[in-house]
Amino acid sequence: MTESDDDRLLRTEPVIRTVAMPCDTNPAGDIFGGWLMAQMDLAAATIAVRRARGRCATLAVAGMEFHKPVRVGDEVSLWAELVKSGRTSMTIHVVAYRRPRDQDERHKVTEATFVFVALDADGQKRELPSP
Repeated sequence: MTESDDDRLLRTEPVIRTVAMPCDTNPAGDIFGGWLMAQMDLAAATIAVRRARGRCATLAVAGMEFHKPVRVGDEVSLWAELVKSGRTSMTIHVVAYRRPRDQDERHKVTEATFVFVALDADGQKRELPSP
């Protein structure tokens, strides 16, 4: 996504807003990258389940690079957007920002593209319903 795409996305409500807690840190006191990736997967899944109108699974994650650390107490906000929908799969772009709780300025932490597949009750791929 380009910077203008980020600006457009940031004018919407985040899919998830949470606070980074001490139990989510590494020995240096920064938030684990895996915790942030899990939050991003949840945000993408929210969009995927809504589009698929049912069960989905993560197939792939691409392009994740951490730009800034997240610290204990930071508010973490995640924006997600469906960028492509195929026959059984969906591509969802997620952007994560942090904001120190006592400040107004937010900072981009990372972004990634998630691919999900719609599943039936037996866990097999199924076609997406018409939009």
